[in-house]
Amino acid sequence: QVQLVESGGGLVQAGGSLRLSCGASGGTISGYAMGWFRQALGKEREFVAAVSWSGGDSRYADSVKGRFTISKDNAKNTVYLQMNSLKSEDTAVYFCAAKPGTFWSTIYTQARQYAYWGQGTQVTVSS
Repeated sequence: QVQLVESGGGLVQAGGSLRLSCGASGGTISGYAMGWFRQALGKEREFVAAVSWSGGDSRYADSVKGRFTISKDNAKNTVYLQMNSLKSEDTAVYFCAAKPGTFWSTIYTQARQYAYWGQGTQVTVSS
C-alpha cells in the first residue's frame, strides 16, 4: 500500500508561484494514476489536476487550466503540481491521491476513484 506525503505549500502573494510535491513510499508511482485535489474552508473537495498511469496524459479543472501543471517523475517517485499566477481563490488545502493503474491512458477526475490520499498541504494566496 502506497503512502503519500505532500509538501511545498505555504503563503504566497497573488500572482506568485508554488510547486507542490507528493512523495510516495511503500510503492512506486509508476504503477498509479495520480491526481491533485483541493478543499477550501467550508467547501467540498474539488478536482484540480490528474495524470494518467502512463504519465503521458493530463487533465485540469477549468479554474486552473493554463496556470497549473501536473507532472509525474517515476525516477523520483514524486508527483508535482506547478502552480503559477496564483489567485486568492486558489487558497485551500491541497491533497494528492493515487489510483492503482488499470488503463494506461485513463485520467481520473473523481475523488471517489482514488484509493490512497496524502494528509494535505496548505496553500494560502494573499491578495
